[in-house]
Amino acid sequence: MLRTNKLVLTSLFIACGLLLPLAFHTFGMGGRTFLPMHIPVFMGGLLLGWLPGFIIGALTPLLSCLLTGMPPLIPSLPMMIVELALFGLVAGYLYYDKRQNIYLALISAMVAGRLGAAFVLLLFSDMLGIHLHPLTYVAATFMTGIVGVVIQIVFIPILVRRLETILNSEVMK
Repeated sequence: MLRTNKLVLTSLFIACGLLLPLAFHTFGMGGRTFLPMHIPVFMGGLLLGWLPGFIIGALTPLLSCLLTGMPPLIPSLPMMIVELALFGLVAGYLYYDKRQNIYLALISAMVAGRLGAAFVLLLFSDMLGIHLHPLTYVAATFMTGIVGVVIQIVFIPILVRRLETILNSEVMK
């Protein structure tokens, strides 16, 4: 894929990561339940590789916080930046770069991102004002977002495979 195409698609996934949560909040659908910001990050990593995935994951929550106030700067933003950056990095590295199974890449990225968020909480719990054990926090956020996780595991591989077909067609070359 041409560098220009990767740059455009990286920007597109960041834009989707900004707009999907707004749409969910506008229609009263819980962002913490459906995890709409995660979808473009995973897809960007899987389709474009570890570096674009990392960039999408790091910039999307930061830009969303600056433009919309979601996620809140404290306590959520630092954990979300690390979590989503690891989602994109690990998914992209395993699937795009190492050609591992898409489900293995997706689930590994989910675990890595949540462990990264737990690590941020462990280091900065006093500053963030969250006085929970990091693994308790991760378990609670996982259970709150279980619907979103199931949606991700079911639909992201289907969407990625469809988009791969389009991106590999003569239209994109």
